Amino acid sequence: MARILLIAGDFVEDYEIMVPFQALQAMSHRVDAVCPEKREGDSIRTAIHDFEGDQTYSEKPGHHFTLNATFGETDPADYDALVVPGGRAPEYLRLNERVLELVRHFMEADKPVASICHGVQILAAAVSLEGRKVSAYPACAPEVRLAGGNFADIAVDQAVTCGKLVTAPAWPAHPEWLRQFNELLS
Repeated sequence: MARILLIAGDFVEDYEIMVPFQALQAMSHRVDAVCPEKREGDSIRTAIHDFEGDQTYSEKPGHHFTLNATFGETDPADYDALVVPGGRAPEYLRLNERVLELVRHFMEADKPVASICHGVQILAAAVSLEGRKVSAYPACAPEVRLAGGNFADIAVDQAVTCGKLVTAPAWPAHPEWLRQFNELLS
């Protein structure tokens, strides 16, 4: 059983927090979901992104997700792995220096990290992706490349593992990225 930190914020993609949070627990892992400036028991609002034939995803109000740990008390040394979901939250979470420090800890310690969709915005702000094959929502490809990564343009239901980093374009890839991530946790 691994102890996993999940960093999220308001308007995180609904499926990208709800599904991994529950699925990883069902696999017997402990998952602590945190958000800057919030405590255990506080909630964050989610957004539902869907693919309905438009040029990009649509966005609808999601649910209230209750956090089960306190961001200010988070010590990355207590965790075996990190999950960074997407949605709109990463665009502002990447401005928080403590979030970037947490991500750096996991990347520099070579612990398993999973990033879905726009979560790569946080990774690209925190560390160099030099020499890594990285997937994300296609609109994030420039950020992957600017951070030195090799953007993996894969199907929306696929994922790629490069070392201990598992990345995927969006929530339709949950079965694949969760499988690959769980292999790293074993």
